[in-house]
Amino acid sequence: MEPLYVIKIGGNILDATEPLQAFLKSFASVPGKKILIHGGGKIATRIGDQLGIESKYVDGRRITDAATIDLVTMVYGGLVNKQVVAQLQALGTNAIGITGADANLIPAKKRPVKEIDYGFVGDVKSAAIPPASWQVLINNGWVPVVAPLTHDQEGHILNTNADTMAQEIAKALAPYYKVQLIYSFEKAGVLLDANDDSTVIPEIKPDHYETLKASGKIFAGMIPKLDNAFAAVRDGVNKVIIGNAAQLELLIAGKTGTSIVHE
Repeated sequence: MEPLYVIKIGGNILDATEPLQAFLKSFASVPGKKILIHGGGKIATRIGDQLGIESKYVDGRRITDAATIDLVTMVYGGLVNKQVVAQLQALGTNAIGITGADANLIPAKKRPVKEIDYGFVGDVKSAAIPPASWQVLINNGWVPVVAPLTHDQEGHILNTNADTMAQEIAKALAPYYKVQLIYSFEKAGVLLDANDDSTVIPEIKPDHYETLKASGKIFAGMIPKLDNAFAAVRDGVNKVIIGNAAQLELLIAGKTGTSIVHE
């Protein structure tokens, strides 16, 4: 099968001009079919502060009330997405900026209220993602740049975790391409010491992951990313790598970062 790279960019990279430009230059040089998924939470928080919209989090997840969904729609789907698209176009990559609502590419549902009401937050309907629509884009030479927004089929935009969206897109396209999913951010990979990039774990298997979690050796913010990674390889994604956005070529080659392995 033909290779497809599904690459998520996050962390502090989007908020830093030079690292972002360097990453996009590397991304533009990746040959073949590719999809870029981005976040933008720090930018949304900063602009929200300027507009008097307070950011509220529970366990690292943004509470998205009516004012906040308007904010993140403008920031993620507008400011961040179109700036990335423009920079990729300048680098010769025929990028097209989208959200999950466009062409019904990522249907979702509003997260039900349990112990916490997250507001306008979406959970992706995995089985409803239309692979044929994605294939129309990538097989015709476009490079989708995906903002972390979905919709609920009732006219509402939903704030949706970008790591999860990357995983779900990769899973949906795994039967049609040899998919490599890459989570790229400012760290060297999954670290035993969050403050020391030399402690990167080169490979994690399911049993090892459970041991690391039980012993508290993985910091909390990494756990959802790893959960998504293991879900992806269980459902047919060829390879998942987590690592530094500044080393994208090496990540793709499997020469750095943390590889997620399913047994």
